[in-house]
Amino acid sequence: MGALEGLRVAIGPCRMLQYCLQGLFHPARKVRDVYWKIYNSIYIGSQDALIAHYPRIYNDDKNTYIRYELDYIL
Repeated sequence: MGALEGLRVAIGPCRMLQYCLQGLFHPARKVRDVYWKIYNSIYIGSQDALIAHYPRIYNDDKNTYIRYELDYIL
C-alpha cells in the first residue's frame, strides 16, 4: 500500500479515483476487494479533493442528483 500512497501523491487523488472506479464494479469478487482497499486508502488520504471528481449522474424525473454548487468557479 505504500506504493499506492506514493502514486496518489505523485499523480493526484483525482486521477487515482478515475482508475479505481473502473475496478470497483469488476465481476470478480477478488478483484473488487483489492480495488475497495485502494479506494478506501484514497478516501482516507484525500477526502476533500475527491468530491469534485466523482462522475456526474444526471437528474431524472424523481431525483435531483446534480449539485450546481460544485460548478461555481471563483
